[in-house]
Amino acid sequence: MAKNERFIKTYSQGKLVETEIWVDKETGVNYLYRKDGYSGGLCVLTDKDGKPVPVIFRPWHEYNDGKPVVSTAEEIANLK
Repeated sequence: MAKNERFIKTYSQGKLVETEIWVDKETGVNYLYRKDGYSGGLCVLTDKDGKPVPVIFRPWHEYNDGKPVVSTAEEIANLK
């Protein structure tokens, strides 16, 4: 990647069905890119009011031995 590129890929998952998160270095806006076969789509990640959402990446955080673990209300409140 050239040093002057505006977008950087911060997350990538999958081989045949790909999910990626790209960040605009100038605005800080996060974009979700999803590709499945020959089709794909790109959308800005926003909250219910249309404001851009920062992404916190924690791979496999919500799983414990294959069982989903949900964050507590206190943990979620600490992110705000």
